[in-house]
Order: sequence, then structure tokens, then C-alpha cells
Amino acid sequence: MHVWDSTINKKLCNKGAIITNSRKRLIVLLDLLLTRISLDTMAPKKSSKGLDSLNQRLGLVMKSGKYTLGYKSTLKTLRSGKSKLIIISSNCPAVRKSEIEYYAMLSKTGIHHYHGTNIDLGTACGKYYRCSVLSITDAGDSDIIRFMPEQQ
Repeated sequence: MHVWDSTINKKLCNKGAIITNSRKRLIVLLDLLLTRISLDTMAPKKSSKGLDSLNQRLGLVMKSGKYTLGYKSTLKTLRSGKSKLIIISSNCPAVRKSEIEYYAMLSKTGIHHYHGTNIDLGTACGKYYRCSVLSITDAGDSDIIRFMPEQQ
């Protein structure tokens, strides 16, 4: 008895059947292989786990932390040194993005480039309007500040 025979018999014994015929054994083996191949070649499910966890952390910041939304208020928090983390949407204008990055570099504040648009960032913050820049001054119960350096 071969090794593959015993594994097939073990799998089928769990279902209450023992295969003694070699032709049936071959059919079961082919069936198992085809099932395995079809499972391996199926398209993987699109996963946005990183974005979902970031959105959950942002929601927690909105509930329990302190933050400012918008370009002008973000610059104010950066100049005052209160900001802990800056999140910039993907379609933020280049001049504004570079200015915020410059101020963040001077104040040694972390920056995260959000993969979604300003509409997505506003929705993740629980708002019904667009938001291209978000400044987190106090994370509250969220661990978003520790989470961000791992992402970049």
C-alpha cells in the first residue's frame, strides 16, 4: 500500500467508506487533485485589509481623540508643534502636499499618504464632505500613531 493510498483511505474512512478497488482509488485521487488545482487557480479575493484597518483606526480617533481637518488648521497644528501624525489624501494638490511635508519635516511629525481620494478620507473620518488633509493631535484610544511607521 502506497502513502497516497493511506491518505486517501484516511480521508474516505472519515466519511464512512473504505475504497479497496484500485480504479475507484484512482478516480478519488484525480478528483482530489482536480479540486486542489481548481482551488489553487481561482482568483484570490481582493483584500483591502490595510485600508480597512486604517479606516477603523481613523474612526476610533474621531470618537475618542483630537484632530483637525483641513489644510489651514493642519498648518497651524504643525507650526505650533501639537500635531502627532498627518494624513494626506492621494489627490491633494502637489504644492499643498509639498508644503505640508516641509512643515512636518521641520516639526518631526509623521506623515502617511492615504491611498484613497479626499472623498474617501472624508468618508473614513465619518464626515459628509471632502477632506484632503487630516492632522491628529491626540490619538485617544486608537493606536494609529504606532501603526503608521509599520506601513511605510
